[in-house]
Amino acid sequence: MDIPPLAGKTAAMSLGALPVSYALNQVSAFTQPLCVVLVSALILGLLFMAIFSLSHGEITYDPLYAVFVIFSFTSLVDLIIALQEDGFMMGFMDFYTKEGEPYLRTAHGIFICYWDGTVHYLLYLAMAGAIRKRKRYRNLGLYWLGSFAMSLLVFLPGNILGKYSSEIRPAFFLAILYMLVPCWAGVRIFSQPCAPTSYTPDMVQEAQKKGLLQRPADLALIIYLIPAALFTLFRGLVVLDCPTDACFIYIYQYEPYLRDPVAYPKLQMLIYLFYALPFYCLGAYALIFPGCSWLPDWALVFAGAIGQAQFSHMGASMHLRTPFTYRVPEDAWATFFLSNLLFALGPHLLAFRCLWRPAFFMHTPPLEPQGQGKKQQ
Repeated sequence: MDIPPLAGKTAAMSLGALPVSYALNQVSAFTQPLCVVLVSALILGLLFMAIFSLSHGEITYDPLYAVFVIFSFTSLVDLIIALQEDGFMMGFMDFYTKEGEPYLRTAHGIFICYWDGTVHYLLYLAMAGAIRKRKRYRNLGLYWLGSFAMSLLVFLPGNILGKYSSEIRPAFFLAILYMLVPCWAGVRIFSQPCAPTSYTPDMVQEAQKKGLLQRPADLALIIYLIPAALFTLFRGLVVLDCPTDACFIYIYQYEPYLRDPVAYPKLQMLIYLFYALPFYCLGAYALIFPGCSWLPDWALVFAGAIGQAQFSHMGASMHLRTPFTYRVPEDAWATFFLSNLLFALGPHLLAFRCLWRPAFFMHTPPLEPQGQGKKQQ
């Protein structure tokens, strides 16, 4: 997979988040929630107009260019929020975390901001740079799509269902509009043509003739997927208040964060249960039976989703903003960290395997019977 060049103009424009956030924080009028959302919408509108006037050619070539540039700006805003909440910066986004989205001050909200301000930011720069250079970015886009969608699926419902539901501000409805972005972007990214491969039909057929024992990497992935699916099922039962002793011991001695009333960890485990568990089963099937051409694309989407989810979940489980009774006990750190790290690493290895040698998952044209093409005498 080619790594596209980072967009220098995009990075320069996104750095405007620093002076803008600092200037807005000094205006006392932004103590009203309605003012916060109106000014936020105005800034995004002005930013879009500036991008459209400066990069009309890129937007005409691919409208997602405007999305990536705008989101690179908001990503730096999120990074500023996370750094400020952890005490590394002061005087930038107090007005927004108090009157705009106070749930960003939770441990889960802080780590969502860290992920958005680092991983998503680099992806936006890379994808915007690819559009400027007219290069492919489909694989990066699929990874971003999964990560972005997972972030919204947990964060937005968690704000409504958790203990911060009484602190919903008008800015929350601006965030709901973000849900339309992955839908539109996903359609455009999936519709882009896949990168051409050098595999001939004979090479594809040869790869698909190999049994599972002749593919040790695939066998290892299947061996991983089975316990990962069981772990997903187990944690889903834990948050559903399964009365067994194993669930009781686990939620009190290993992951008490699953009991936190903020609702984010419970939602995360339920999304794993209803979406990740079926994917693990389908992934194992695709590694056994050849020709499942859907796996490479969805493995990238799934890797992005699990990467974002596990980063936020693991960080929030040990962050100081999480009440002490819900943090991971010190004597369980090694077990918690190792199991969750392996849970995050496996989908990335699966995606890498699909990109590395995709021949096993490709469709093979049917063989023509001998003599079919010969002219009849």
